[in-house]
Amino acid sequence: MLLNPKAHSRAYPDERSRQIMLDTIAFFEQKGKRQLKQDSQARTWYADFLDFQRDCQIFADLLTPKAYGASPDARWDTWRNCEFNEILAFYGLPYWYTWQVSILGLGPIWMSQNEAQKQRAAQLLRDGAVFAYGLSEREHGADIYSTEMSLTPQPDGSYRANGRKYYIGNANIAPMVSTFGKLADSGDYVFFSADYRHKDYQLVQNIVDSQMYVGEFVLRDYPVAADEILSRGQEAWDACLNTVNVGKYNLGWASIGVCTHAFYEAIHHAAHRRLYKMSVTDFPHVQQMFVEAYARLVAMKLFALRAADYQRSATLQDRRYLLYNPVVKMKVTTQGEEVINLLWDIIAAKGFEKDTYFEAAARDIRALPKLEGTVHVNIALIVKFMANYFLNPQAYPEMPRRDDAADDTFLFQQGPTGGLGQVRFHSYQPTLERWDLPNVRLFREQVATYRRMLLQATPNDAQQRSTDWMLALGELFTQVVYAQLILENASIYGVEPELVEAMAEGWVRDVARHALTLYQKPQTTAEQASFCQQLLVRPASDPGAFGRVWQSVLALADAYEMSP
Repeated sequence: MLLNPKAHSRAYPDERSRQIMLDTIAFFEQKGKRQLKQDSQARTWYADFLDFQRDCQIFADLLTPKAYGASPDARWDTWRNCEFNEILAFYGLPYWYTWQVSILGLGPIWMSQNEAQKQRAAQLLRDGAVFAYGLSEREHGADIYSTEMSLTPQPDGSYRANGRKYYIGNANIAPMVSTFGKLADSGDYVFFSADYRHKDYQLVQNIVDSQMYVGEFVLRDYPVAADEILSRGQEAWDACLNTVNVGKYNLGWASIGVCTHAFYEAIHHAAHRRLYKMSVTDFPHVQQMFVEAYARLVAMKLFALRAADYQRSATLQDRRYLLYNPVVKMKVTTQGEEVINLLWDIIAAKGFEKDTYFEAAARDIRALPKLEGTVHVNIALIVKFMANYFLNPQAYPEMPRRDDAADDTFLFQQGPTGGLGQVRFHSYQPTLERWDLPNVRLFREQVATYRRMLLQATPNDAQQRSTDWMLALGELFTQVVYAQLILENASIYGVEPELVEAMAEGWVRDVARHALTLYQKPQTTAEQASFCQQLLVRPASDPGAFGRVWQSVLALADAYEMSP
């Protein structure tokens, strides 16, 4: 399941996709770990990477929908983009970041009805440009209700834009910054395109100390032609939220890439390190932490892959992806933190050394749960689906694995936002029952208990108004959704039962941990507290199964080491 750039033999539906991945791997391996780290520590702008992707037409082929592509290989293919996400983050979060914010910047363009701006974006991609998403503001963050960017109509039908944007990736180099604001006369929301090269576009600063440019910029009487308006009113609002629906999913893949490289480095170091006349990997607690880190990392990838299947197959009648995408954003990224913590406890001081990939991974992994909406924002979104998920399932055809070479046009035709409480889901129960393993059975019992709690000790009005309380409840719900899609994909990818057991052991523990948090909340009633106590389950133990997973992990000790 794990990416290994030194043995990258994955099957791709077309030769161009394969070549993009291999060329990208070759770029970084030829650059070498020493230079990669020097560039990171010197905060060197990654012009070499941007030149490489331009010369190889990588962003142009990956980020241009087929209808606007000059190449027959151009398409917006979520599965292919997942692969590229993972590879970029594997080598360094800054390289992933410039790609990610380009995706966000392109969202309002591809979702608009402005054909001229779409054609312009397609040409800029061929020219090697990157893009930016001008949403956040210093005083309001991503609170789009409170945006202060204002467009004032002019007598000739044009507009003048005034306002300040903050935390905008690629703000220093994007010729199309998809900028969100309001019309001064009507108060309607609006998206328009701004160009960093214009004299009335004032780049203030890079607000982070990093290779990445996360900019603050000001527009002062910036002229906006009528044909630079991407969308307005409800369409602009929908484009804003739907772009985030697409973009935040990628953060899970960044965590997967970062954790995978860190994992290889950690297992290689531990296997070749001797303490007290024995290998570090002979210590039982080290084996336990490695197996848990590996199981959590594989689970992260299985969930993100499965969520992509639902995203690629979505329609206006099947919007299950609106639950699964924020779970990728919230759960996969926080699981990434868990993985890095486990590995760091093993390699200890080695994780601080400046010549390791791990030093950057330990820093960068913290960012991902906090971007594109914090964890609590995404849990607040997730709980809107809870009633239908548990109480009102709907039959759907079985979802296939979607790694075909398709253009995912629905992502730019998602339609109006809202109505999340009406989204229906297939039943989770058959998937949980399919795996007859000790820890899966224990988890299944926990889920049944949690469902009974929702029915018999339903959250009261005060609890539902308490964000703190609902976040604790939402963590438990998220764990059910997370496990369901992982088990679906474990069947599709033929994951060994002992590895599924190792993943499920973590779920049992996590449910107990979140139940204890809910139990301790002062708003929790005595009846709810009783259910929480029933969720405090001890996971099953199978030394034989654990040993087999451990041998698979240990076999990775020399599987990958980056070219120096």
